[in-house]
Amino acid sequence: MAQTFGTPFIGREDELARLTGVLERAAAGDPRAVLLAGDAGVGKTRTLTEAAAHAASTGMTVLTGHCVDLGDVGLPYLPFTEILGAAAADERLAPAFTAHPAVDRLIGTASGTGGTPDPGGRLQLFEGIAGLLADLADLTPLLLVLEDLHWADQSSRDLLRFLLSRGVLQRPSPGGPPRRLAVFASYRADDLHRRHPLRPLLAELIRLPAVDRLELRPMADADVARLVRALRTGPVSDGTVRRIVDRAEGNAFYAEELLAALPGDDTPDSSGVPGGLGSLADVLLIRIEQLSETAQQVLRTAAVAGRRVGHDLLRDAVQLPEEELESALREAVGRQLLLPGDDATYSFRHALTREAVYADLLPGERVRLHGLFARLLAEEGRSAKSAAERAHHSRESHDLADALAASLEAADHAQLVGAPAEELRHLETALELWAVVDADARPESHDTVTLTLRASAAAARAGEPHRAVQLTRSALARAGADTDSELAARVRYTLAGNLIRIDSLNDAFTYSSEALALIPAEPPSYTWVWAAATHVMAARQVGREEDAERVARQALEIAERLRLGDAQADLIISLVGMEAHNRRTAQGRDRLRRARELARTAGNLPVEMRALFNLAIGCYESGALDECLTWVGDGLDRARRAGLLSSPYALELRYLESLVLYTLGRWDECARAAAEDAELLPSAGGFATGPALYVALARGELDAATTGARALLDRPFDWMATLVASVVLTDAAALRGDAEEAVRRMSASVEALTDASVSERPDVVVRLAALTLAAVADAAEESRLSGDATAAKRCAETAADLLELARSTAARGEDGTEQGPEGLAWLARAEAEGVRAATGPDVDAWDRAVTAFGYGDPYELARCRRRLAEALLTADRREEAAEQAHAARDTAVRLGAVPLREAVDALVRRGRLVDTPAPGDRIAALTARESDVLRLLGRGRTNRQIGEELFISGKTASVHVSNILAKLGAASRTEAVAIAYREGLIEPETTAST
Repeated sequence: MAQTFGTPFIGREDELARLTGVLERAAAGDPRAVLLAGDAGVGKTRTLTEAAAHAASTGMTVLTGHCVDLGDVGLPYLPFTEILGAAAADERLAPAFTAHPAVDRLIGTASGTGGTPDPGGRLQLFEGIAGLLADLADLTPLLLVLEDLHWADQSSRDLLRFLLSRGVLQRPSPGGPPRRLAVFASYRADDLHRRHPLRPLLAELIRLPAVDRLELRPMADADVARLVRALRTGPVSDGTVRRIVDRAEGNAFYAEELLAALPGDDTPDSSGVPGGLGSLADVLLIRIEQLSETAQQVLRTAAVAGRRVGHDLLRDAVQLPEEELESALREAVGRQLLLPGDDATYSFRHALTREAVYADLLPGERVRLHGLFARLLAEEGRSAKSAAERAHHSRESHDLADALAASLEAADHAQLVGAPAEELRHLETALELWAVVDADARPESHDTVTLTLRASAAAARAGEPHRAVQLTRSALARAGADTDSELAARVRYTLAGNLIRIDSLNDAFTYSSEALALIPAEPPSYTWVWAAATHVMAARQVGREEDAERVARQALEIAERLRLGDAQADLIISLVGMEAHNRRTAQGRDRLRRARELARTAGNLPVEMRALFNLAIGCYESGALDECLTWVGDGLDRARRAGLLSSPYALELRYLESLVLYTLGRWDECARAAAEDAELLPSAGGFATGPALYVALARGELDAATTGARALLDRPFDWMATLVASVVLTDAAALRGDAEEAVRRMSASVEALTDASVSERPDVVVRLAALTLAAVADAAEESRLSGDATAAKRCAETAADLLELARSTAARGEDGTEQGPEGLAWLARAEAEGVRAATGPDVDAWDRAVTAFGYGDPYELARCRRRLAEALLTADRREEAAEQAHAARDTAVRLGAVPLREAVDALVRRGRLVDTPAPGDRIAALTARESDVLRLLGRGRTNRQIGEELFISGKTASVHVSNILAKLGAASRTEAVAIAYREGLIEPETTAST
């Protein structure tokens, strides 16, 4: 950091000590990051400069990057471009770049712009930068400083997230070289309004173990007074010091500027601080007015350029003789308004100074200077940075034709470096300008249909599916009758794909059908294959299975002839869903693994994510929950490293992870993950944390759960959000004993979910029917007890209708396949609740439900055991009833499921159920190793994880688990854990969340 200060460092000794402590740990091989927060002018830059000076004095290499505020300009990766450029210019570090060619795109050595975006390029870039920084830290202890994160572009935020969460801060493997790296990043806390895009990133980063947050609070009055006295070369009266302290309110920069604005003859009798100053800007302008007219001209010109400007560009803009320019710059530097940099640049000492000068410009003066900079940047060359800045200056100077050309150049660069959010901003600007620029001034190499289609693709990659749909519809509207048929088809199948992502399925099928009708299958073409692949997905969504399978097989054969690996992968995934060996089978998942490899080899990350999602959901549907979590982890890690955690399949995987944690009874993990994700997910991804609402509901937090569910319904319609809310609100009504509300809620939910899916009723209807039947059965039993035969009959009729709905839904299934373990378990429960509503609790029906939920859902297993205990008690099988009741209670206690525990306790009291036999009477003794394995089973560990913790193979762990199940008489791992808790073989671990 080239900035220097002539003022003493006062009042930040503790903060500096924390930063130097981090530097010492980093130099010793413990990589760390610090996020430095504070209001504008509070001293962030000064503190970082002192820390950087300390780092340099101890032999660390300091590399600094700045984020800039240029309004509507998107400069992707700007601070990292600056950091990497400085590193490449260092003779000691330059050799490390040869091993990471992907980084060349950021430092200007890559060739070419535009073209087809490389879906894997962003990941390669991120991994390349992480690898390069690791190599640089091997060469020298390294400090990266990023200033003004509140102005960072989205791509820079994504890259920082990747580096800190998955890259440079990870400790090296055992035996590897220590990673001698520290990252300091500053941001203005007072600029972060509620919807500021930096807020969710900060919320995520500060939870990382290697990241600390350091807040610079306003300085103490005594420290401000010390600063004022230290800055003044001559005497300053106590009254003046007091007035400055009062006005500055702990802001060091404001105090310095107030002092600098004082007249030179301050005495105890003088008025001291000038009156009539309404703000810091007023004080700054008084300071600037004390400069010569030439120096003021230079400052005004520099303010239009931005926070920092190169010497040559500034010289050409002010058009002064060299000696006059140097004199003016020396004056501004001497007054600590500008600071010289090592790279022939000048920076405003503080962004607030630049903002005050810029705001004071006359409108005509501002337009003229922006136009001047646009012309100079056009002459300077066609670098990516100059194109984006030129676009900004051209718009501000009302040269719209040049702004259009520069925006297109800037979009090409953003695409090249994998910055979809910035590409989208530039393309949308270009489309706005296109309409107001004369036809003869528009670039001949572009047209609005292609540009709009490209913008929709950028929006999709940036995680904005609804914006992608709007833009693709706009492209369709712009495509006239004379549009090339291949382009017209591409617009339609792109629109269909985007509509599928927002669950507009009928429209998706319409447009995919139109796309296929526009172009022939022969001769084979890329466009037809992808139009067909999209049509296959759309046709399946609306129940046109035969049409989908016919087109898929034809398209797969053509994709193989054309060697389109990613299209092959996409079509294989679709076909697996239509074949007997579907994703629930081992054969189906083998084909999905092949599809994943094809997509990965082709570099098509969205298709790879689709394959990973299908692998995960296939395991879930077949009851292989541990394997499901493994695939979920792979998919989320892939998305995280690519900066695509908000993409559609990544959101689905986050939901699935949360659902599996809930299903396995790992409720604290489920709730914790939801709390961490709450500020990170886009509004359209709120459903991903939905299973945490199931946890809240089961733990008796009915108000919180129903409030969260209604919030999901208050947003624009989303099928998954509606599903989650439907489950919560239906179960909540049942828990409250409100059968009528449960029936109403279920009916509305089935209508909404079925209309949206445009197919057979979705599988979740079986679960909703079972939950509603529980409330109806309760009402029927109450009616029978009170002697109200009419009400009991009415309940039985309602139950019969609900049971028929569950049976018919389960028999057909939303995708035409038979139910998996979860669906069969909910159907068994619906059957048992139906019998209970008609005639009372039935032992055999509830025994079947208990067995069905043994696949791995301890909570629903316990709820069924409670009902089985009631049925056994009614049949006067008291010992068996007691065993089931105590098993249900043990699970309820372990999970913190208060309503279930209270219901079981009431049953035990009412039925005067005795304790179950002692464990020694019926359980074979476990070996010491088996006890260790059982303890880890209780923590939800997989066989592989058990093996790692006990230093045995996963296969050996599996043998121990099988022996434990046999000795405990358990049908599943979940049941074994429940028995172990009940029998006191393992003790519940205390958690903070119950």
